[in-house]
Amino acid sequence: MSSKSKIAIVTGGSRGLGKDMVLSLAKNGLDIVFTYNSQKEAADEVVKQIKGLGRRGMALKLDVSDSSGFDTFVENLTSELQSHFGTDRFDFLINNAGFMHYADYENVTEEQFTEMENVHFKGPFFLTQKLLPQINDFGGIVNVSSGITRFTIPGFAVYAAFKSAMETLTKFQAKELGSRSIRVNVIAPGPIETDIMGGAVRDNAEMNKHLASQTALGRVGLPEDIGGVVAFLCSDAAGWVNAQRIEISGGSNL
Repeated sequence: MSSKSKIAIVTGGSRGLGKDMVLSLAKNGLDIVFTYNSQKEAADEVVKQIKGLGRRGMALKLDVSDSSGFDTFVENLTSELQSHFGTDRFDFLINNAGFMHYADYENVTEEQFTEMENVHFKGPFFLTQKLLPQINDFGGIVNVSSGITRFTIPGFAVYAAFKSAMETLTKFQAKELGSRSIRVNVIAPGPIETDIMGGAVRDNAEMNKHLASQTALGRVGLPEDIGGVVAFLCSDAAGWVNAQRIEISGGSNL
């Protein structure tokens, strides 16, 4: 393996959408560093799968909701990049880590609001800022939004509001980082079968059927519907794609 392989950093890569992003990027020839919050065994298994694809992979612990730990994370990342990859720089950052509180607007608590803000806006805002010096020119950033910034599903007002903030931030990042030829795009998945919210979309047959009925292609999404798009955005083929919101929803709520 060439030491000049491009390197992608993926937050929240041990499960769900993040795991598929990691494996899709590895299949596309990138080396991967991904973060996990608590599921070390799952993370170790994903590292094995990356190596099985012939790429280098590494998992680092990070709580995206706690910005006070970002300086330590950057130090750890720099050290690990130097020891495992022979560089302190990387090419692509995918801000994927996240979770959801489900609550009708009238019942949202300040605690829930703050937890969602920390994970879905403040965290990726400042983590990206701190990592900017280590992103190679001509690299890229992929932020993760949601289909529900375009259409509404009651109970997700806070989540959608912060995802909308990330969509706006994406455009400003693209403009301000353009001088370094760093492209910044945001993907917006529709409903996906994962373990988020206790696996509600995956395991609640009634919810699954309802969401599928609102989708032009007649089903809800799967994690493997998403990773390939991220891998594309982190490739030369997407070299002229910048500042775009790319919805990956099978045609939801048209």
